Amino acid sequence: MLSVRSLLAGPGSGFIVAGLAIVAFYLVVALAAPYIAPYSPHSKVSDVPEHPSPPSLKHPFGTNEIGYDMFSRVVLGTRIVLKVVLLSSVMGLAVGVPLGLISGYFGGPVDRVLSVVMDSLYAFPGIVLAIAIASVLGPSVLNAAIALMVVYVPAYFRMTRARVIEIKTQDYIVALRVLGAPHSRIMFRHVLPGVMPTVLVVYGLASADAILTEAGLSFFGLVVTYPAPDWGLDISYGIKQFLSGSWWLTLFPGLAILTLALGFAMIGEGLAERFRARAV
Repeated sequence: MLSVRSLLAGPGSGFIVAGLAIVAFYLVVALAAPYIAPYSPHSKVSDVPEHPSPPSLKHPFGTNEIGYDMFSRVVLGTRIVLKVVLLSSVMGLAVGVPLGLISGYFGGPVDRVLSVVMDSLYAFPGIVLAIAIASVLGPSVLNAAIALMVVYVPAYFRMTRARVIEIKTQDYIVALRVLGAPHSRIMFRHVLPGVMPTVLVVYGLASADAILTEAGLSFFGLVVTYPAPDWGLDISYGIKQFLSGSWWLTLFPGLAILTLALGFAMIGEGLAERFRARAV
């Protein structure tokens, strides 16, 4: 695993540190959101009802057509986005990695069945599959996280399985199996540690993609319902006012989505570069 010192030097360190800084910033914002946001996301603060107000000193991100302060909504929306993305990523990892470990290690009929199921799920466009599942389950943070988990389990499964198949043919693993070592011990003490670097890369890149997919779900009202603060939901309502010149309604939630996704993507890409350099 990576130590704090190793993060600051070596291949990919710039991407890793920058990505961690961005993600840490949003985590702090999410935790401190009730203290940072100057207004309730449901409080009408605009002096001109039914008319969006542009950014000002009083309202840095402007207000929307209902009169809600957009800065407060973007800040508080961080909590919902991170809840969905982190929960779905952890659940996807918790399901996909063990299944990939079992499938790759034992092979046989179990491997064939799991591979067919995962390949079938992987063939669907992620956003389409997520929308279909979330539509059936209904709008909520947990249901959105479950929908995203189903989308990203195949990625964890495929990468884990491929790495396990590679590791289990190495001499020391073959020797352990010949000597009669328990399968559970071989899998979790010797194979799994070799898989984790790949899993970390997938986690970073999948989380970045999950942010964009979550925004798509919330755009269609499949995460929370208005007036709950959510970046994708605010873009959905703001885009109706975009052509009339209210650019700030989509710009600031869009920038939040872009930068948070970029942070996770930089972590994943930096880790991938680090592990590629070690493999050479």
